[in-house]
Amino acid sequence: MASLNDLRNGLVIRLNDKLYTITNCEHVKPGKGSAFARTKIKRVVDGAVLDRTFRSNETVETVRLESREMQYMYTDGNNYAFMDNESYEEVDLSAELIGEAKLYLKEGENVTVKMDGDIPITIELPIFVVLQIVETDPGLRGDTVSGGTKPAKLETGAVVQVPLFVENQTTIKVDTRDGSYVERA
Repeated sequence: MASLNDLRNGLVIRLNDKLYTITNCEHVKPGKGSAFARTKIKRVVDGAVLDRTFRSNETVETVRLESREMQYMYTDGNNYAFMDNESYEEVDLSAELIGEAKLYLKEGENVTVKMDGDIPITIELPIFVVLQIVETDPGLRGDTVSGGTKPAKLETGAVVQVPLFVENQTTIKVDTRDGSYVERA
């Protein structure tokens, strides 16, 4: 159980038998009255965001998630197959659970899956992934006054902005947090 002082961004809590992640937590200590925490919580199942205020006398059930290293194997329709690196068992995750991470998933890539018991909750990609460009326009020579960029389609289907000198079939390092080009690999 967590008290008001224990609430912070990233904490996973259980309210009304549903899991939520605290995305924004602001502790308020008014001049009159008791302290409270104004939070934005995101429902893990469907991503709905709610505003919730917790008073100083309330306690909240915290959830301790287990991290498991898993390797992405293949996609089967709307399911993504992962293999647990310790037990070698196969786990299917839905496209809704994967979310935007599917844009950076390459077969054989290792990810961290956060589990509540045997139920997968979220996946965490590595901060940087190395992917190959499959389609981009050629850069025009001399068109670099503003340090220009151009769109490039990656092998996973994601589109990122790359510098003009980057060509087709080049492998690049991409930041998965914001989908930005980092460097050639």
